[in-house]
Amino acid sequence: MAKSKKKQSGTPSNTIALNRKARHDYFIEERYEAGLVLEGWEVKSLRAGRVQLSESYCLLKGGEAWLFGAHITPLNTVSTHIRPDPLRTRKLLLHSEELRKLIGAVERKGYALVPLALYWKRGRVKLEIALAKGKHKYDKRAVEREKEWSRQKERLLKIR
Repeated sequence: MAKSKKKQSGTPSNTIALNRKARHDYFIEERYEAGLVLEGWEVKSLRAGRVQLSESYCLLKGGEAWLFGAHITPLNTVSTHIRPDPLRTRKLLLHSEELRKLIGAVERKGYALVPLALYWKRGRVKLEIALAKGKHKYDKRAVEREKEWSRQKERLLKIR
């Protein structure tokens, strides 16, 4: 008999951190996967789950993509000869064709680059970034109204 491959509750998830605020504040258009240039203490902190993406953003400078504002809290066991900076600027690794697309969209079309999620993929840290347009207050209210209506529909259908 073949064993079923169900995910057990004890197995860890690949997701390190999510930026839920981004989905609330932006319309997500396209998603990209980028690698990150990290130091050793940062990888150890990521394994411990000590990262926050809610205030982070991406910028394109000099033909390269950079992650600003991602807070990676150093562990207490960091070496004494290293001065860890939790808010340092980290370089994003993308293919040149992807970079050209992103530069064109951000500079000409007025999109923003927003980090969505940080996760492990084959032992490496990946960042999911998105081309996004900002939502206005009335857009957020409309989305909230739509969610509420879908919840009410589910309740009404469940009662019958």
